[in-house]
Amino acid sequence: MEHSKGHGANYTRKRLPVRLVYLEEFDRIDDAFYREKQIQNWSRKKKRALIESDFDKLHKLSKCLNDTASENR
Repeated sequence: MEHSKGHGANYTRKRLPVRLVYLEEFDRIDDAFYREKQIQNWSRKKKRALIESDFDKLHKLSKCLNDTASENR
């Protein structure tokens, strides 16, 4: 609601209107900020899987696919 009123981050304020598509609640604000930053670094596909509660797809998209992943097993 605050973002829709133009409160909050400049990024959101410049991209109104906004629509809430996903919500998590936290007891501590620092935990909420950590989670927000974590999700902001995700790919669009991974965010879409989270929004759609497609946890199988989210798990697959979370796997490391580079060469070093197989070296660390």
